[in-house]
Amino acid sequence: MDRIFWIAKEEEIKKAETTDVYFSYTKKVLEKYGLHKKVIMEVYARNLPFEGNWGVLLGVHDCIKLLEGLPFKVKSMCEGEIFQVNPKSVVYEPVMQIECYYDDFCLYENPLLGLLAENTGIASKAARYRLIAGNKILFSFGSRRIHPVLAPASERAIYIAGFDGVSNILAAKLIGIKPVGTMPHALIQVFGDQKEAWKAFDSTLSEDVPRIALIDTFCDEKAEAIMALETLGEKLAGVRLDTPRSRRGEWRKIIEEVRWELNVRGGKNVKIFVSGSIDEKLIQELSDIVDGFGIGASVSAAPPVDFSAKIVAIEVDGKMKPIAKRGDIGGAKSVYRDWDSFTDYVMLRESKPPSEKFTPLLEDVIVDGEVVKELEDTRRIREKVLQKISILRSVQPKIVYSV
Repeated sequence: MDRIFWIAKEEEIKKAETTDVYFSYTKKVLEKYGLHKKVIMEVYARNLPFEGNWGVLLGVHDCIKLLEGLPFKVKSMCEGEIFQVNPKSVVYEPVMQIECYYDDFCLYENPLLGLLAENTGIASKAARYRLIAGNKILFSFGSRRIHPVLAPASERAIYIAGFDGVSNILAAKLIGIKPVGTMPHALIQVFGDQKEAWKAFDSTLSEDVPRIALIDTFCDEKAEAIMALETLGEKLAGVRLDTPRSRRGEWRKIIEEVRWELNVRGGKNVKIFVSGSIDEKLIQELSDIVDGFGIGASVSAAPPVDFSAKIVAIEVDGKMKPIAKRGDIGGAKSVYRDWDSFTDYVMLRESKPPSEKFTPLLEDVIVDGEVVKELEDTRRIREKVLQKISILRSVQPKIVYSV
């Protein structure tokens, strides 16, 4: 093995060397028999690995980098777009459309789907947490639960989906934000005294690092919260409870105790953060009494979205004819959205939308191998995602279709 870690290099991904071997077999067969046929491929998902009928599409920028310079025409939803699925219907909405000669494209199907599946799964899960948490602070602490190579992409997806900060240093650097974090139990254990550890943290770190004390290492959470306030005084910005599930008991009551004891001692401005196996249910249960959540593997290791790429049209006598395998529907499609009702309209590409209220979601991103759409900054994508999540708080998205 000629590398330190068992990972693919960027140039190997770009050359489609990470594809499944049956695509290589396919390419050899097509080339031998001269089947250089133009097709239209559509990328879509029929199901999501979590509740709800919507997801946040991510990985489009990576796909553009993958296909740039190749003789394809690519239409796609934007990076960070909300897409919908309807498991009860055979009709789907394509998130990407690729017009190409199939023997030129087949090696790229595998990496393209992988880039979309992983990023979209994480972003979609993170967006659900953002929706449930309202205006509460969300920090991503989950990069330790995934392969280090994927950590920056995972943190970017989580940040775009609305989290307020990420802990991974490299990810934060690439995004252009400051990483966030508090302290581990190990720091307090090494000192052997929580007060000494908190004081050492305070005397070592720059003033722009919030003094958030971990308060469940040796003693009861309430007792350590009082110790932290007495030790750091007005410098104490927050406390974090990372109590294991096996020791939580009635966690809500424990947090209420901490809040009460801080308040009666002049610590009303001290924020309370909770972390450790946080899920949607806990966020719903605790949002009214805590200020923020540290989220780990439940988001960073979210299941991927099962995207497929299928041929829906093929060139016959110079014209594109609809074609589909069993269980699919043929013909290149367009997707239009009425943003007021969040209704998506799926129809054949040559059809017109039902009214001017509907705007197209599929846009040209690559034409003849050249990138024709400017790739937006991560922060700008995040702003748009947050705007769309706010819409989802008041409407139920749906898909309609017409042939």
